[in-house]
Amino acid sequence: MDKLVIEGGARLDGAVGICGAKNSVLPVMAAALLAEQPLRIPNAPQLHDVGTMAVLLRELGASVERYADGGVEICAEGPLSDKAPWETVRKMRASICVLGPLLARQGRADVSLPGGCVFGVRPIDVHLKGFEALGAKVRVEHGFIVAEAPKGGLRGAEVFLGTAFGSSVTGTANVLMAAVLAQGRTVIHYAACEPEVEDLCRCLVAMGAKIDGIGSPMLTIDGVAKLGGATHAVIPDRIEAGTYLSAGAMTGGRVRVTGMRPVHLSAYLDRMREAGVPFECGADWVETQPYAGTAPAGAGAFPPRPRPTDVTTQTYPGFPTDLQAQWMAQMCFADGVSVINEVIYPDRYMHVAELARLGAQVRRQGTTAIVQGKPSLSGAKVMASDLRASAALVLAGLAAQGKTEVYRVYHSDRGYEKIEQRLIGLGAKITRTKE
Repeated sequence: MDKLVIEGGARLDGAVGICGAKNSVLPVMAAALLAEQPLRIPNAPQLHDVGTMAVLLRELGASVERYADGGVEICAEGPLSDKAPWETVRKMRASICVLGPLLARQGRADVSLPGGCVFGVRPIDVHLKGFEALGAKVRVEHGFIVAEAPKGGLRGAEVFLGTAFGSSVTGTANVLMAAVLAQGRTVIHYAACEPEVEDLCRCLVAMGAKIDGIGSPMLTIDGVAKLGGATHAVIPDRIEAGTYLSAGAMTGGRVRVTGMRPVHLSAYLDRMREAGVPFECGADWVETQPYAGTAPAGAGAFPPRPRPTDVTTQTYPGFPTDLQAQWMAQMCFADGVSVINEVIYPDRYMHVAELARLGAQVRRQGTTAIVQGKPSLSGAKVMASDLRASAALVLAGLAAQGKTEVYRVYHSDRGYEKIEQRLIGLGAKITRTKE
């Protein structure tokens, strides 16, 4: 396995372009199972998770071709298998997104319960509830979800997809993909409004689906007999954009993140303002600015400490849970106490112990983390537990004094394309080596 070795203290400077969104491309790839004609995604990011989804789609009978320009083309002409094996599904939670398309296209889906990042229980009850509302018979046996459509196929229905923690993104995506081929009209109430769900809707429309209310909490789907092929470029990755902006802010650098959509990060940028981080914003870019009165890049001086800023994770358009760990790393340097409340995934705090190895002062109480900021952290060996925790540890290492080694870097490879090369392009002192 690889590790990242970081020499902290380098102020970042330069521009970095944002890749296609990981959380968008995976369900869009699964949507290819709904049609016999090819679906082309010209800007699919080069991520480990994209590779895992490609393997799964091939195992189900689809062809997947990756082009030199980064595009992916998937053709599910058939015949298709209706069974998604544990060996592949266990590697990535987004594998569950093949359940809805298989059920709609094949009339049956036999999909292993998913794996992925381990940061608490993430039930899929709402997925199954939605399929049952469409008339499917669903059971869980031997670790597999088995869903079977009634004779004549799925039928449209009124479906409520709210959970105790808000709307479900993957639940909305799964039920939506099943509903586009159901007979009649389906209305999804309390649908997730995340940009990635809206992106999936627009891909399905390009394939021939009929969906109204895109971007709202109520989606109306009129089922069609079949879908066709399409070309669909996924939206920029807002979580990747926020991660690189935090890297710029934490090192006091001038980092311009391009090819993004600032409107997708409105809550995050509001917290940046509250923390006193200087930045400028354009139509498709955001640039962190050096603090007034600090030395130029390369001079070695750290920026003034940000103001402590409280955050509560929420469903879109609130503060994203996928940026919680990165924000905690940023607040470890704040001039005061910050309170972070994680209400989407209450156990998503596995990075706390590793930040403590760097000298961070973070105390957890239930769903809340209390962060006492410090002037500096010191480099150490740390272990990534999941995708976003790995990003937080990299950020902390960039701003810490001395050398930080981040182990289990395969977690970051699941969601960040060539993260060390892109940070090197901004002036970071970071290398990838074997453990």
